Amino acid sequence: MFSQEEKEFFMREAMQEAKKAGDNEEVPIGAVIVKDGEIIARGYNRREIDKQAIHHAEITAIEEANRVIGNWRLLDCALFVTIEPCVMCAGAIGLARIPEVYFGATNPKFGAVKSLYQILEDERLNHRVQVEHGILEADCAAIMQDFFSARRKK
Repeated sequence: MFSQEEKEFFMREAMQEAKKAGDNEEVPIGAVIVKDGEIIARGYNRREIDKQAIHHAEITAIEEANRVIGNWRLLDCALFVTIEPCVMCAGAIGLARIPEVYFGATNPKFGAVKSLYQILEDERLNHRVQVEHGILEADCAAIMQDFFSARRKK
């Protein structure tokens, strides 16, 4: 378990990743994966950059963590992500066996962890994840709101 100070620290790191995405005209979502109190992987949305539909922040962070650890199972890790994961990312989190997920703002249109579905806590699945949301929620939401507001003005 993390202290509130640690959760906010790691979420700010994820927000820095989201900024990288926004700077590249990507939807500004960022993620970090933590093991033993250290960030072992970072990711941000790269769909436009990589021309890959599946290159969401969580997926790029999971791929990097798999390489760092040398295993597909991310058993003693925690994922911090600025926005609630979608169905694809929630599935990937479960498949990677990540035991803890912390996210900032909910995603009423695509969220698959709290908003539309609760995939990570579904008792019908063999892997359930401890989920906490609302960490720096207003700041995480503002990143998205500012991005889409600027896009609409263009």
